[in-house]
Amino acid sequence: MRRPRIITAALASLATALTGAAVAVAAPSDALVSNGSPVTPFSQNKQNEPAVAIDAHAPTVVAAGSNDEIDEEGCAAGDPTTCPFTDGVGVSGIYFSTTSGASWVQPTYTGWSARGCLGPAACQPVVGPIGTLPGYFEAGLASDGDPALAFGPRPDASGHFSWDNGSRLYYANLAANFPRSGAFKGFEAIAVSHTDDAASASATHNPTWSAPVVISKQSSTTFSDKEQIWSDNASSSPFFGTTYVCWASFRGQEKGNALPTPLIVSVSRDGGATWTSRQVSPATNNGINSQPDGCTVRTDSRGNVYVFGIATRNGTSYEAMYRSTDAGTHFTGPTLITSVTRPGVFDPVQGRPVMDGLGGARVDLAAAPSVDIANGAPTGAGATNRIVMTWADARNGLNNEELMLDTSTNGGATWTGPTSVPVAAGDRPVYTAPAISPTGTDAYIVYNAFTTPYREDTTSPRGLVGVVLHADVAGGAIGPFGVLHRGAVGDPRGSSANSLTDEFLGDYVYAAASRTGVVAVWNDVRDADHCPAVDAYRAALYTNPAATRPAVATQCTGTSARFGNSDIRSAALADPTP
Repeated sequence: MRRPRIITAALASLATALTGAAVAVAAPSDALVSNGSPVTPFSQNKQNEPAVAIDAHAPTVVAAGSNDEIDEEGCAAGDPTTCPFTDGVGVSGIYFSTTSGASWVQPTYTGWSARGCLGPAACQPVVGPIGTLPGYFEAGLASDGDPALAFGPRPDASGHFSWDNGSRLYYANLAANFPRSGAFKGFEAIAVSHTDDAASASATHNPTWSAPVVISKQSSTTFSDKEQIWSDNASSSPFFGTTYVCWASFRGQEKGNALPTPLIVSVSRDGGATWTSRQVSPATNNGINSQPDGCTVRTDSRGNVYVFGIATRNGTSYEAMYRSTDAGTHFTGPTLITSVTRPGVFDPVQGRPVMDGLGGARVDLAAAPSVDIANGAPTGAGATNRIVMTWADARNGLNNEELMLDTSTNGGATWTGPTSVPVAAGDRPVYTAPAISPTGTDAYIVYNAFTTPYREDTTSPRGLVGVVLHADVAGGAIGPFGVLHRGAVGDPRGSSANSLTDEFLGDYVYAAASRTGVVAVWNDVRDADHCPAVDAYRAALYTNPAATRPAVATQCTGTSARFGNSDIRSAALADPTP
């Protein structure tokens, strides 16, 4: 979720058309992942930044996460012109499927909740129903979003990992201190919890989840951010069951032009009970040279660990890779794979790049690499260990953004690409993620795309769509890609930051592949309404930073009643060429 940072980080359509207004035509194979969340009020109806994981040992079992504000107070509580994050209330949503991703359950647990704060009285949270990760309030923490999920084998009582023991689901996310708890130093930490019983966890049982473990080393100025998790899930690996988390550790607070931000990797060899963290990169980050951010971590069938991120050298951005052959004890790198051009134009109100127009959604990490490896899970049988990597690139300029693909078949020593993957006319890819089948025979890509050009105003309609592509992999070549699924177009102006100053879609989409298909998740706004009062407020900020915020509950009504209703939707799709 990354609530507003105290630090500053370095940093037409095939099935539907958008002509004058967003056309929302439901696609039959869509599923609403965040189906426990209401369509109103804002911000309880706000979900974004999805992640998904398939249990390789039991692929009908799938888990997803998102930034989910189902438990936050409504805007009408207290000051009607503010839509705040309620202190201590978590935002790390969790969802389960036992139907290979075709349908979803959002469990209701118990924790610190502001669901009942609908106004006009000021909010007083209580212990009550939550739709987010349990156990955080009891640990003096609040789950703070940026979801990352991975299934791995469960260890037995002696610590031996085997699929015969069952599966373990790990959930990594940002964590904040519960008010006045002082559970850790600094502003944001990385925490991990796990469950060994997805069926019970989906049936609202808090005790099925372990207590969260804070794994980041924190100082009074540390803001740990953008974590990713992976469990070595191929039993052919000598390090089978070892679990890895990577993240960027922002260690300074706006002191000059240098911001020490090393890449950190933490390793657990006992099923998430204890963790050992290691600084993988230098700490330098000064705008000219920066270390990998927006990281992804994966393993191949031999247990080699790969960590990817976007870094800067001499002012040029690169997709970068570190590699370990000893389960994260030592890393080599970085290997600078290819230069990239980050999408977006600087928005002076946000202080961050946007792609769709004034008051648009931030796109800081659109060019960050998203990666998958054909590691043959769950046994390693048939693994090709092909690495696939995608990102959104603006090398051809604004309104001509591309979906880029790069691939390696020799552990990242050499790469074939990058190549531009064709997308529908008018699609401007912003967030992308690949998935490759464990045996490397099928490649998939999910992407969110804006379907309209950059808008110089906030009154013209805008479009956002989720798309899933597929390609066969044969003879060492991938492609061509074809459209496997295209969602409905919605207007991203209907999404919002809690401050109302701009749209909000998070930082990524996600996909996971099995031997028979893929589950893809994306940000979706087909059921969101833009609000003219908010549109006008966002436009006014460019000339008047003190513009008056609208009162959402009373000014976003009627045809704007679903303002802020961003959703997570998924497609569970079979391999079209088995």
